[in-house]
Amino acid sequence: MIRRRVGRPGLLGVAARTAVVTGTATAVSNRMQRRAAERDAQQQWAAEAQQQALVDQAAARSAAQQPPAAPAPPAAGGGGADRVSQLTALAELKAQGLLTDEEFAAEKARVLNS
Repeated sequence: MIRRRVGRPGLLGVAARTAVVTGTATAVSNRMQRRAAERDAQQQWAAEAQQQALVDQAAARSAAQQPPAAPAPPAAGGGGADRVSQLTALAELKAQGLLTDEEFAAEKARVLNS
């Protein structure tokens, strides 16, 4: 008959329990580190995408704010049809939002005074 020890576990039992606890702790720690690395990579990707969007917006804004091309110089005859076409072109630029009210008024006065 085998005598069974009652009470505290023996040396082999303590070693086995320690190995299980250590292995579990290592696995959990590795998983947490992997998840943190994935989360950091996603945050970095989102930050880079946001930065690129801001750069694209700034480029679009600067392209829209560039001054419009100067209207063609008036013909030698200085006819009324030429002024009308220049005023029409200015009105289209203003409607597109490329000219402010002040710029439109200044260009209109220049065309009418020439």
